[in-house]
Amino acid sequence: MRVITFEEPGQVRVNSESPAELVPGSVRVRTIYSGVSAGTELTAYRGTNPYLSRKWDTERRLFVDGQTHAYPLAGWGYQEVGEVVEAAPDVAAPPPGSVVWGIWGHRAEAVVPAAKLVGHVVPPGADPLSGVLARVGAIALNAVHAADVHLGDQVAIFGQGVIGLLATRLAVLSGARVVAADAIADRLERARAFGAAETFDVTSGSVAEFMRKRVEGADTVIELSGTHQGLHEAIRTVRKSGRVVAAGFYQGDGMGLRLGEEFHHNQVQLVSSQIGGVASWLAHRWDVERLQRTFMELVHRGEVETRDLVTHVVPAERAAEAYDLLDRHPSEVLQLVFDFKESQ
Repeated sequence: MRVITFEEPGQVRVNSESPAELVPGSVRVRTIYSGVSAGTELTAYRGTNPYLSRKWDTERRLFVDGQTHAYPLAGWGYQEVGEVVEAAPDVAAPPPGSVVWGIWGHRAEAVVPAAKLVGHVVPPGADPLSGVLARVGAIALNAVHAADVHLGDQVAIFGQGVIGLLATRLAVLSGARVVAADAIADRLERARAFGAAETFDVTSGSVAEFMRKRVEGADTVIELSGTHQGLHEAIRTVRKSGRVVAAGFYQGDGMGLRLGEEFHHNQVQLVSSQIGGVASWLAHRWDVERLQRTFMELVHRGEVETRDLVTHVVPAERAAEAYDLLDRHPSEVLQLVFDFKESQ
């Protein structure tokens, strides 16, 4: 069975692995599509992921000296869609023939606990490709929840990649007036189609000054560019005592992030949003599974359009070319998906 592997930084191969044994309580899923996370996966491709140089202590929740993961890294993936081709005798659902979404990595086949796929069946007639966006949609929804958006709030969203565009749409559905900020004209045009009231080209000036001329600053900013400069400008953009949701995956030292300025003087709230959990004040009602299912329900009801977000569908065998494209020309790609059908 084919599996995409990071052999070392900048080197990708499509290797083979033996099929896993079908154990009680599980189903065998044959992959149709596998979505790439342009943020997290590129940190593994480039060798900048903190797990490669630090050890994550799960009990103390601290990064300490050591190493969590080492090359080769096999099967890193973000969201997959596949067909159930076999079920253990004790499994009633999902039955063989079902198309399901879940997480099992960039591999042609996987054995998955059936319990992990409850509520993950793609409805008849729905585009299976939409399933690769369940995880990124949950990340966007998690950030919007952390922003605590209220009807009529002025919200700025930095970064209009796939997650930023989905956050824009979800914030609009939540009743916010959204200003979408990015440096890429095509993404700003997409943000307007997703409901942004205004867009701002960050190469033309300061989002903070733009917002303050209109509404004395944003009530909330969701930062999804993943850059420290973006985070600093987000802090500048929010009004006094406002909230900035830092939902990007920031790498390295915080060059350009000056916490002695607006952050200090405007008593800005800085909240981290990460898909490992939900906002603490919502944990009694929400979890990551509910985020994913809710997002997919919005997609299947037609309230969030995802098809045009997938800009590249690439055969799995061309994985090395795909990661090179993401690394060298990120502005050309929104959502990249590996097609495993040709590998079967």
